[in-house]
Amino acid sequence: MATLLHLETATTNCSVSISKNDEILVLKENNAANYSHSEQLHIFIKEALEEASLSFSDLDAVAVSKGPGSYTGLRIGVSAAKGICFSVDIPLISIPTLQSMANQVDVKPGELVIPVLDARRMEVYSCVFDNNDQEIRETRAEIIDEDSFSEFVTTQKVYVVGSGAEKIKGVLQHPNFIFDTTVIPSSKDMVKMAFKKFEAEQFEDVAYFEPYYLKDFVLQQKKKKTT
Repeated sequence: MATLLHLETATTNCSVSISKNDEILVLKENNAANYSHSEQLHIFIKEALEEASLSFSDLDAVAVSKGPGSYTGLRIGVSAAKGICFSVDIPLISIPTLQSMANQVDVKPGELVIPVLDARRMEVYSCVFDNNDQEIRETRAEIIDEDSFSEFVTTQKVYVVGSGAEKIKGVLQHPNFIFDTTVIPSSKDMVKMAFKKFEAEQFEDVAYFEPYYLKDFVLQQKKKKTT
């Protein structure tokens, strides 16, 4: 039996879960926009362990959402995951954020799913998956226009899901695009993927692993007033 801790902090959803093999035991999460991951993540971890009657030493691995997503959120999640792995000497597993979102959609043969996370302005982080959960176009940060994803439009449905769907549904006019803004990254959707990686011993180097930021973080400072 593998006991895994899962951390998802790539977006506003601060999400922690614990699983036995590929079955979830405990889920703690809050998707409030004003929540601070730095304040809440470790509380959720503590509460999840207590609810499952476990300690850190009972864990066999930690799985963390690797991005893309919020620079600060990813940094907090990965730092927490690495700290736990170091402290109890267990493996680290990384889960692509967009792939875990795609797994939430029931996609029939011939259909596609495009998870999109809001970046800024008309830019999104996106990737394209088929019904077999195979990535058929790599992850990109891209500015959306009326021709975006046109090469993937067929006679079948194309599901565009995630926080980026809201701002682009007025731009992509093809009737085969189906938009769903309710899909968010959650640690509960990491469970099955993480267990497969655990069984295959697909682990990260704890010392050198970094989140998949995709874009450089830009710190915008307030302009000083001139006199």
